[in-house]
Amino acid sequence: MDAGIGQFIPLILIFVIFYFFLIRPQQKKVKEHKLMVEGLKRGDKIITTGGMLGSVERIIDNEKVEVKISENVTVEIVRASGIQSLVNTVEPKK
Repeated sequence: MDAGIGQFIPLILIFVIFYFFLIRPQQKKVKEHKLMVEGLKRGDKIITTGGMLGSVERIIDNEKVEVKISENVTVEIVRASGIQSLVNTVEPKK
């Protein structure tokens, strides 16, 4: 009986390694992205999934955001999948 359980130890060890190095960090990244998207407000600078830079003009509803990408050019973007990240703008020190 002990020999049967001993054969599964390497398999269990591989699963634990996968969990801590792949699954857990991915879950953390998804959670951070969700919090970032939920916290969007007017004026935030963003990068879309397609790589365009823009600023949030208005929050249409829980699923869409209107983004200004150029003068007189605004597009609607799906919040959950269309926004990659916020652009951090650092204020110059005086």
